[in-house]
Amino acid sequence: MANKRIGKQTVQLENPPSILSAASIVGPKEGEGPLRMYFDMIIDDELWGEKSWEKAESKLMRETIDKLLSKSGISNQSVNYILAGDLLNQISASTFALRDTGISFLGVYGACSTMTESMSLGSFLVDGKFADNVICITSSHFCSAEKQFRYPLELGSQRPPTAQWTVTGSGGVLLSSQGSGPYITHVTTGKIVDMGIKDANNMGAAMAPAAADTLVTHFKDTGIYPDSYDLILTGDLGTLGMEITNELMKQQGYDISDRYNDCGAMIYDVKRQDAHCGGSGCGCSATVFGGFVYQELLKGNLNNVLFIATGALLSPSSSQQGESIPGIAHAVAIHRNLS
Repeated sequence: MANKRIGKQTVQLENPPSILSAASIVGPKEGEGPLRMYFDMIIDDELWGEKSWEKAESKLMRETIDKLLSKSGISNQSVNYILAGDLLNQISASTFALRDTGISFLGVYGACSTMTESMSLGSFLVDGKFADNVICITSSHFCSAEKQFRYPLELGSQRPPTAQWTVTGSGGVLLSSQGSGPYITHVTTGKIVDMGIKDANNMGAAMAPAAADTLVTHFKDTGIYPDSYDLILTGDLGTLGMEITNELMKQQGYDISDRYNDCGAMIYDVKRQDAHCGGSGCGCSATVFGGFVYQELLKGNLNNVLFIATGALLSPSSSQQGESIPGIAHAVAIHRNLS
């Protein structure tokens, strides 16, 4: 009997894993934004000494893993699994980043929701005593994502006002059966929500219904009210998607506006930087959590956080064939202390 399940889509962890360390590395544009002091490293240029943007993205992930290990004091040999994914075909940025680690690898894909998907699955492994130490990590790169999903940068295509800027960066956490917190206590796994949005340059609108669906499900499953959290943080909706989510939540009887923010709205100064509706990409929520959120939890400025990364499950082929954009959102509840 699945006695850890509560409600429809939520698991309450019996042995909550501790987030032993977190790390983030970002690109130059992200390093000019309002969260710059929270990142472990800001690279000088998008290629970072590599011959392609894809190779640079793999390097971002590889170096972020090194930082996770050095911060935690855990050796490479003590990590049981790495759960990783990205936006590129066959999650190739992750594959080439991890091929020399010698650590068991589980590739995951949830588009921009990959960070909380990997944290969810990693929590299950630790809680179930299948692992003591698990790395959960993801990445994205503006140049590689634009080339794959939209148009080559050389074309100089105009971006509509609803567009978001794919974050160049990698963020991750090391989950452990040991440690003094912060702890992941609940996981609410999202389901696909598709409201028929077909515009690949309006992903905030495509993902917002999934974010709202997972949020409402989490509150109903757990009986935890929104005001129990210091921060409710969605992943990559940007300013427009955040506005839609706020409205959808109010329609369901939940006003979260006084404690709600979005990683895509936080990572850039949308008035000063040319990011239109803000940030997106796997690296958006990963770097904001691995930098800002984790450090604020350690400082005690945040005690209880509900973190919901959001994903637009499209491909170039599905868009070209006129398909709509399914959305997904996974939530993890994080508490500084278990008492």
